[in-house]
Order: sequence, then structure tokens, then C-alpha cells
Amino acid sequence: MAKTYFPFERTVELVTASKPHPDNTYYKVSRGTELWDGENVEVFKVQMVYDGEIAGRRSPSYPVGTDDHQRVQLAIEKIIRSR
Repeated sequence: MAKTYFPFERTVELVTASKPHPDNTYYKVSRGTELWDGENVEVFKVQMVYDGEIAGRRSPSYPVGTDDHQRVQLAIEKIIRSR
């Protein structure tokens, strides 16, 4: 599978995922370009990271009753401010 997402340097934040996610699980929050219908589109992307490996086809999941979604949003805001 060809790579379609290219994060910008220095725009990556790792946010620790709460239980019941396994230990060493993070949300990787970044800004970059992604290929959409032949066009490069600037996007924010949230990916799941398990034991240091990006789970390519696994969508982020925020356990109810945690502040995970809020901490991910704060990471996006931090990236916006750093530009």
C-alpha cells in the first residue's frame, strides 16, 4: 500500500491513551498533507499507536468517562499555536 500521509516536521504530539487501552498506547496527533483524489490536502490526523507502531487501519477510540478526547483536542490546539 502506498503512503498517502506526510506529517510536517515538529507537528507531532503523542497523547497517552487511558485504560482500558493497553499499556504503551498513544494517540499520535499531527498536521501534514494527505493525498485525496490526487490532490494534497492539509489535514490534522489522529492515529492509534500501540507499542511504538502506528495501527494503520485502526480508527482512534476515546473511552467514555475519560478525558482522552479533550487531551487530543488540546494537542491539536497546541500544534495550531506552534505554527
